[in-house]
Amino acid sequence: MRNLTSFDTIFDQSRNDNIELLKAWAGTTLAFAIMQTGASNLISSTFIVNLVVAAIVAGVGFVLHELAHRIVARGYGAEAHFIANDRWLLLSILISLLGIFIAAPGAVWHRGLLTVRQSGLIALAGPVTNLVLSFLFLLLFVPIIMLRPPFFDLWITVCYIGFRFNAWIGLFNMIPAGPFDGAKVLAWDWRVFAVTVAVGVGLTFLLSDSMIFSILRALAQML
Repeated sequence: MRNLTSFDTIFDQSRNDNIELLKAWAGTTLAFAIMQTGASNLISSTFIVNLVVAAIVAGVGFVLHELAHRIVARGYGAEAHFIANDRWLLLSILISLLGIFIAAPGAVWHRGLLTVRQSGLIALAGPVTNLVLSFLFLLLFVPIIMLRPPFFDLWITVCYIGFRFNAWIGLFNMIPAGPFDGAKVLAWDWRVFAVTVAVGVGLTFLLSDSMIFSILRALAQML
């Protein structure tokens, strides 16, 4: 998320936020699916499965992150629009062919008279959305294991990648420098910054795969 200063021309252009978000969702989904599959396996059913998983996990994670920024910014009376970064979206798709995922789908630009606290809360909305999504994907393991719905393995994959992906994106965006959300959060309140980073670190690093799957195995044996 970036705070608009000298780029007023962006607001003078006729852009449809929904189209911009759709481009970011599609580009991010495609790049993540290609990275997960590998360039040599794109003509396969595995790619289709990874595309579905990416659409649910990566695409939605980014879209909701940016929507959270926009909703909070507009709630404070600021003018806010999401603009897709077409060049970076194309570059991310090309780089994904090398097995590398770069997330730069675009940003919400806003302008208006905002306090440091308001700017901090606008910035915080994105990472918190991802951390909440990460926790929800983790909780979703429980009803899936209990109910064992059709495409059980697919849903388990969605939950696992959704948990890991959103935890990492939430923590990554809390970097306290440059255009990252963490810089604005830290400038507002170091305590909120510290708690958010601690949650991100806990979800990303402290909950290891072995710990998660041990809990799931124990749960499956109980049910």
